[in-house]
Amino acid sequence: MPRKPRIEYAGAVYHVMSRGDKGSRIFRDQQDYEIFFAGMEEVCERCGWRIHAYVQMPNHFHWLLETPEANLVSGMKWFLGAYSQRSNCRHGVRGHVFQGRYKALSIQSDSGRYFETVSTYIHLNPVRAGLVSKDGAGLKSYKWSSYPAYLGTRRNRTECLVIDRVLGNLDCKDTAAGRKSYSKFIENVLGELRRKNGREAYKEEWKPIRHGWFLGGDEFREKLIDCVSEVVEGKQRASYSGEGIGSHDEYQATKLLKRGLKVLGMRIGDLKELRKGDEVKCVLAWLMHTRTMVSHKWISQHLEMGVISNMTKYIAAVKHPSTRRIASLKQNIQKCTNT
Repeated sequence: MPRKPRIEYAGAVYHVMSRGDKGSRIFRDQQDYEIFFAGMEEVCERCGWRIHAYVQMPNHFHWLLETPEANLVSGMKWFLGAYSQRSNCRHGVRGHVFQGRYKALSIQSDSGRYFETVSTYIHLNPVRAGLVSKDGAGLKSYKWSSYPAYLGTRRNRTECLVIDRVLGNLDCKDTAAGRKSYSKFIENVLGELRRKNGREAYKEEWKPIRHGWFLGGDEFREKLIDCVSEVVEGKQRASYSGEGIGSHDEYQATKLLKRGLKVLGMRIGDLKELRKGDEVKCVLAWLMHTRTMVSHKWISQHLEMGVISNMTKYIAAVKHPSTRRIASLKQNIQKCTNT
């Protein structure tokens, strides 16, 4: 089954989330929560990870995770396997504890409000799930979240939790006054969520966290696309899926189109002057089809080739050249785009 590519690099930050198998509980009792928490501390020590926010919910968990080394995959493989084994052994059962692959949303950490956006989303999980009251006091009482630890002194926190980054982005410090300011910030967010306009605003702000493949600006997106290229290089492209790989394909197809047009001495605007099934367009369509996994619809729209059902015919005319001109165009494009 196609899978989303895992993006790893030194200093990467992720929103990591995983649910219980078929929506079932991960934590059956207090001791399960404790075993999971101890495993989180252990994997952080083994891998050098830093947790900036966390929450353990009955059937899922969230982390705002920083990996100083490019070791997300190996660390998560050990952690999820270790907890599953310990949980199954303790309860005398077999089978999966977690549902499918964990989610790891790449987060831009060098600018923007992304860090505090994700940490706020994580810390408010118990409220949104109805596990605690809809006020700051309710969150402070939820033991299996980093939020109470944010409000306490350093000696009462696990060593793997780092709060300075989130506090700093909100102009707070790890002092009594700074921690009080953070508590007030969360209470203000909770107040906004009690109003319809506020709920709609945060729903939109949190949409990329729930449904996107990254959280950041355009330059960060380009960086991630380059990382995806490294992941899939030399491997079966059909083995991967998701928005990240789709963006990678569109990015690569756009680059190929620009290079192909340059070989032909043309500009993108010149395509409008050509008929829909022009041999130049057919060769460019063939180039993008054979080198990427973009859809016929995407190619047709960008080359202005009209009806999508004709794309198979246009591409086939280049795969087995039907005219000397197509053969010549194909040869020139291949020669200049293979590097």
